[in-house]
Amino acid sequence: MKNGSNDSTQNDQTGGAGSSKKRDSDKRKKELLVSDVEINLPPIRSDVEMIPVTHEDKELIYFHDPQGYLPGPIALDRQIAALLPMLDGNFSVRDICNDLKRYGSEVDEMELLAFVRQLDESCLLMSPWFRKCKQEIEEVFESQDVRPAVCAGQSYPQTEMEIRELLNAAFSQNGEDQHRLSAKEGRIKALYAPHIDFRVGLSSYIPAFHRLADLRPKRVVLLATSHYSGSYYPLYDGKPFVVTRKSFETPLGVVPADQDFIDILEKNSEMSGCSFTDRAHRNEHSIELHLIFLQYLWSHSFSVVPILVGSLEELYYMEDGDTGQKVAAMASLLSHHFADDPDTFFLISGDLAHVGKKFGDPDPASTMFEAIERFDREFLDLAVNGQREELLALIKRDFDPYRICGFPPLYTAMCALPELKGSVAGYDLWHESERESAVTFGSVLFQELPKSH
Repeated sequence: MKNGSNDSTQNDQTGGAGSSKKRDSDKRKKELLVSDVEINLPPIRSDVEMIPVTHEDKELIYFHDPQGYLPGPIALDRQIAALLPMLDGNFSVRDICNDLKRYGSEVDEMELLAFVRQLDESCLLMSPWFRKCKQEIEEVFESQDVRPAVCAGQSYPQTEMEIRELLNAAFSQNGEDQHRLSAKEGRIKALYAPHIDFRVGLSSYIPAFHRLADLRPKRVVLLATSHYSGSYYPLYDGKPFVVTRKSFETPLGVVPADQDFIDILEKNSEMSGCSFTDRAHRNEHSIELHLIFLQYLWSHSFSVVPILVGSLEELYYMEDGDTGQKVAAMASLLSHHFADDPDTFFLISGDLAHVGKKFGDPDPASTMFEAIERFDREFLDLAVNGQREELLALIKRDFDPYRICGFPPLYTAMCALPELKGSVAGYDLWHESERESAVTFGSVLFQELPKSH
């Protein structure tokens, strides 16, 4: 009985501590959420995409958060969403209600406040509550040893069986023999390939990745576009490279990070502009989508050196400045350790042009297709011939007019592997006509040419 009594007391105490913690959390949440009709409301987050959709004959606005902070799918009736432009940081609930009265609409202040609080609680506003949630999400991620898949069930299927069925069909439809290289073409050393969503660009991966099927590298140096490092300013200021020590988990298994070489990178981090604060990896798809193909094609164990490459914009103005020196230092490290290593393969993840109204152009993407393809073809031809200086000159011209997101990782790889030559393995375009925008993408397969004796 005594033991039972003690257990009961302990449970009550535990429950009390848990209840107290929850009360403190609820109190803190109440303090941080929007709560006043007279104070200017925080603006809606500019990094959240608002996409018009139709569902069961209802016109809705769907919110897509590339950064992954929203707690779940959120959609609003388009008529209600018409209020959102007024959430720009300059109006209070009372201001909005008074403005609506001028147009004959009566909206209760407390009802509107409750609606705005729901938006705030859903992390749609740039508010103290959102900043708290964001910080907690980032800290949890940084404390983990494994980087979990974020694209499963979205860009590609949720389960291993579904992924293998999808890729089995894709590879068989595109043929096998036509994508094999003959021995005289040289050993494959590197691949530049897209990271476009499988749902719109799967076929573009196949001709390039099929040629990797017979490779058995022990290590993959994966240089990939960083889409989000710029969102963390000033965290990565002066740090064009973001490395993580985490293993990468997908429905096809876990790929470990190469800790030995990451140790070398960390020792040289100041010189090479390398950050190990890895939150830019949390919601990044550019590495994950490539790993799916490697895991599908290879049955052997391999490790990965996961390096995200941020903007190299300073190179457009000053090639030998701080960014240029750090790119050269990173390239030197990669070249010294891996250029002649037969057990290391370089995988470069990047798309080509991003154009149209979604990306800030005044004109629809369809009016630019001819000019874009000319630019892309010149870009790929320079990559094929290993002409990195000319590639930089092309991007510098008009300061990257078509937003080639694959330039930073490709340029870094070309600096590290200056002797490689390649061949174009594919080129395609995704036209998002409903948003008058488009993304182009292509692949280059790089070989080590046989040395003459």
